Amino acid sequence: MTIKHYYYYYYYYFLIVLSLVSCDRNSDDINNNESINIIPIIEYKLIKSYPHDTTSFTEGFLVSDGKLYESSGAPQNLPQTKSLFGIVDLATGKIDKKVELDKTKYFGEGITILNAKVYQLTYETKIGFVYDAITFKKIGEFTFPGKEGWGLTTDGTNLIMSDGTFEITYLDPITFRTVKKVSVTENNYPVENINELEYINGYIFANIWPTNTIVKIDPIDGKVVGKLDLTILSDEAYNLYPVSLEMNGIAYDSLTNKVFVTGKLWPLIYELELK
Repeated sequence: MTIKHYYYYYYYYFLIVLSLVSCDRNSDDINNNESINIIPIIEYKLIKSYPHDTTSFTEGFLVSDGKLYESSGAPQNLPQTKSLFGIVDLATGKIDKKVELDKTKYFGEGITILNAKVYQLTYETKIGFVYDAITFKKIGEFTFPGKEGWGLTTDGTNLIMSDGTFEITYLDPITFRTVKKVSVTENNYPVENINELEYINGYIFANIWPTNTIVKIDPIDGKVVGKLDLTILSDEAYNLYPVSLEMNGIAYDSLTNKVFVTGKLWPLIYELELK
């Protein structure tokens, strides 16, 4: 082999190697791009607003038989708040109290209604309460996994709760044993601080504390498949009542397809149409 051919040989060898490296790099870029999913933004239409009790530190929100229920907590630094739940009068925003907890012992959290029973979580005591949905008399107590109780909803079969982490826990409503746990992720990263929950048409909608974002979760694999940004509503609430805190509260009326949202100490409840 001549010196000229020797250099040509290694020159072409270099080009081939460079080409292969480039192809691998492009392939990696394509794979990386394919693994990053852009989460769709859920559009909404504001239908109407209603008054909301500005002493309500909203922790739970739901519609049952056409009635809007709200539960609230009572932080020690907010003496005007109470740990209670009841039915909201949309004309005034006031809560027709059905149950009130001793705020020195319990901090009220999420509620849901299933099989003519009201289920209520508390914050750090790891105790839940069960009430008759007609008389609102307490008929039982239960304990739940996790350090804290946050949001609560139901898929019609199980209780579904959040504890402020990235996990959602399904509980049997009779035995209160864990049926399964679902880890909530967005592009394979855990979504922390899952708060108030609502089950809407086969998906779990969740407030992410302390943001103005509601995420739509596929309950099968826990992946976030949509986002609802309600910053505009949060800004309005703060401008109307500067004491307003973070957004929290999603209620869905399956009979009318209405969605209601609010926040802690907000002056308004908003009725939305999700597109």
